[in-house]
Amino acid sequence: MNHQLRTRPEQAPAAVVERLVALACLAPSVHNTQPWRWRYDDGILELHADLRRRLPAEDPRGRNLTISCGAALHHLQFAARALGWDTTVERLPAGLPETVLARVVISRTTHHAVARGDIDLLRTRCTDRRRFTAWPVPADRLDDLGRRAAAWGVLTEAVTSDAARFRLELLANRAISFLEVEGRRLLEQDRWIDRGGSDGIPLDLLPEDPDPLHARSRFRPGILEDTRLVIHGGERVIALGGPHDDVAGWLRTGEAMSDLWLEATRAGMSVIPMSQPMEVESIRHEIARTVLASRFEPHLLLRVGWQAIGRRGLPRTPRRPLRDVLEQ
Repeated sequence: MNHQLRTRPEQAPAAVVERLVALACLAPSVHNTQPWRWRYDDGILELHADLRRRLPAEDPRGRNLTISCGAALHHLQFAARALGWDTTVERLPAGLPETVLARVVISRTTHHAVARGDIDLLRTRCTDRRRFTAWPVPADRLDDLGRRAAAWGVLTEAVTSDAARFRLELLANRAISFLEVEGRRLLEQDRWIDRGGSDGIPLDLLPEDPDPLHARSRFRPGILEDTRLVIHGGERVIALGGPHDDVAGWLRTGEAMSDLWLEATRAGMSVIPMSQPMEVESIRHEIARTVLASRFEPHLLLRVGWQAIGRRGLPRTPRRPLRDVLEQ
């Protein structure tokens, strides 16, 4: 009688887990707060929301925090695949504290070649807030990015018509005007700018005074040459969301954002999140009704465009040391 031999999965050693977590922590996060913690025990890697890094004034429900953690979760899966490992993910596991957003098993049954280009992609992705060029983003590119995001169970829509883009710009500027008079929000932002440590946004990554006739920025002026506009030229906006505005949807939106962003980076495009219109609930509802025709609940808006050829690279945003984010 013949018996088929089965290869038992190989569990990732601690050194591999440490490398994967370090790569996952290159993910984008709101104000570069890096609001995540990881715990590895008995072959299970847990992703925790670090509520000490929540922005209570700007993000009272934790939407942006959860989206940021979702991006880190996708970065982990992307890095594991690039290094030849498989991941099994359980999102929002039952019976555990609400801060546990996911449990991940990292294993493999066969060895695969390392995709060094994908590792480089994780290292080169960044948030470039300088203005985009006027070169249009082709519709097929937007469709490709939308399909990648939709594969994570989110709903997407590219805002392409002139009327919808104009309406969105008005609403985005209205949101910024609202936020500008909220003292608690301004103080909170200032706490995360030019901190000089392992988190936050350095001044040399924030543009100088924007064009007063067109541009609006949520941050105070920095020292990065060039300006940024809300919606301008050939760039487009992609809305990500779902049927509900809840933690499960936000986590998936973060994973989808990360996948879309990495693919855009691979294609030479740049991505800038527009979270401030989502932070004012009345504006978010108005965007859902008038821009998205109530097709889904928006969680995040992403500006997608082309950066100028030959533009100098940006310094990397700081990252927290591994010992501060990984417990094992």
